[in-house]
Amino acid sequence: MKEIISKVRKSVIPTKSLEISKKKISELAFKLIEEQTKEFPEVIGLEYGGSFAKGTWLPKNADVDIFIKFKKETSDARFIEISQRIGFSSMKNYNPYVRYSEHPYVEAKIKNTKINVVPCYDVKLGDWKSSADRSPFHTIQMKKALTPKMRDEVRVLKTFLQSTGIYGAEMARQGFSGYVSEVLILNFRTFENVIKSISKIKENQIIGKTTKKFETPIVIIDPIDSNRNLAAAISEENIGKFILNCRAFQIKPSQKFFKPKKSKNTKRNLENILVVNFGFKLRSPDIIWGQIKRSTKSLSTQLEIGGFKVYRSSCFTDEKKESYLFFLLESPIIPEKYPKIGPEFFREKDSRSFISKNIANTELMWINKDRKIVSLEKRKYLEAVKFLSEFLKKNLQTGIPKGLQGDFKSGFKVFLGTKNLSKSIKKVIQELTSTDDTAFHIN
Repeated sequence: MKEIISKVRKSVIPTKSLEISKKKISELAFKLIEEQTKEFPEVIGLEYGGSFAKGTWLPKNADVDIFIKFKKETSDARFIEISQRIGFSSMKNYNPYVRYSEHPYVEAKIKNTKINVVPCYDVKLGDWKSSADRSPFHTIQMKKALTPKMRDEVRVLKTFLQSTGIYGAEMARQGFSGYVSEVLILNFRTFENVIKSISKIKENQIIGKTTKKFETPIVIIDPIDSNRNLAAAISEENIGKFILNCRAFQIKPSQKFFKPKKSKNTKRNLENILVVNFGFKLRSPDIIWGQIKRSTKSLSTQLEIGGFKVYRSSCFTDEKKESYLFFLLESPIIPEKYPKIGPEFFREKDSRSFISKNIANTELMWINKDRKIVSLEKRKYLEAVKFLSEFLKKNLQTGIPKGLQGDFKSGFKVFLGTKNLSKSIKKVIQELTSTDDTAFHIN
């Protein structure tokens, strides 16, 4: 294990020439933003933040975060208005656009380096007015607490998380953020210790110190805010993948855990994949991802109510004009008849109600071995494609978030995964129908 980690560590440390290049880009961005802040008395200064400021950035994808610090008494409306004006004016030559966290912020690219222009309030520790207010304190904490060796350990951990597909706090991923990676190294000191500790982690185990109780599979406490659980933003599936990948790496260390995965070309289960495709009006990537994730969850429930067993679901958007929802079904065609389970016969009122509602349409009614009244019913829809198409035509308000209903009214398609699809869509379907061979391994 040590030999592999040592090789990876050498490969993830930025070269001196790259450091110089990134420094020049960051200084250019800082100067451009600083120039635009001069006309606003609400702004009291700028600060570098994120992995670049803390020295934990990876050579291939180093964002530069620059925080605009506002006086605490600045109104929320002015906070947003001024920060966007500064962001767009300063980055006007670099195709700026808006991204969303709790508050909107401006993002642009200078020579393939993302520049994030983020507003925050100038507050005392713990006196938060916006979620971004913690970030300057995160930077101070990590610059002080992480040794040069630990910063390189963070880089190794980030590479591991990226290669296993669980890195990134954005809504699309709901994975482990760069800051969470730093917090894990702060607690366990080395990447090897992270692997060993997470491999044996218990349910609801707390990493860090707090007196508060949290209901997440694991708990990761923010070092500057003991009431904040960083793991709350990570999906349960990604937490599970992290644990399984740590166990797998500990049992059989390999460099494949640090290399991008090649998607498997499989055609298995394509006939059981139900796809919903629709176009949408352009909006923030975080907003559209949140909307399609909620839609996928809601429609999974509706498919189950309709009698279609959903094994797994996923979604995808190009973040420009098209979105897709995917459902791996037990079968896209189900039997015409099904048993509707009613109450136990001892529950007099409920029994009478069930019988009166179902007796006219039942094919057969009986009492099962669990003392429950059962009615044999006929289904209206036997095919998943037809069921979901009709449901979306008639019940948009039930299955789709309000913000997407207008997009669905403009048109949608429902079809099976056997249809000829683009390369990017096939990749998502392949992930849905393939086994992760690093997380799920043979000992």
